[in-house]
Amino acid sequence: MTTRRSKDSLELTELTELPGPPSTDCDVVTVPARQGLEAVDILRRWVGDAVGPVLHDDGCDTLGFLVPPGTAADWDVPGSVCTETDGCGLRLAPVAPGEGADWLLPPGEVEPATDPAALREALDEAQRMIEAADGCV
Repeated sequence: MTTRRSKDSLELTELTELPGPPSTDCDVVTVPARQGLEAVDILRRWVGDAVGPVLHDDGCDTLGFLVPPGTAADWDVPGSVCTETDGCGLRLAPVAPGEGADWLLPPGEVEPATDPAALREALDEAQRMIEAADGCV
């Protein structure tokens, strides 16, 4: 698996291969959990259930949004990382990839992938909401 990082990269939770259905090419956008949870809520309000599978790590520090392959090539959202899988066999099964990870929104229950443009807007909106909330302390 190759990785491509945005300008302001974060640590990534490593994704491993899973047994299960045929492999599906995808990229993974990883964000801090707080921003990611806000973005999930925003996406569900804006586009209904048209959000793809979302992973969270064991410590609930990050969320990973599955997005269409090729997204990493142009991903430039500060504070996030887009990992390119290059079709290396990330398999979408209801079992989370890797020890300590779990599905927030499992494959099969949601769209195959989140639209990158909608995710970018939702992450921007989530960041504005977090900054506003933190400024009201």
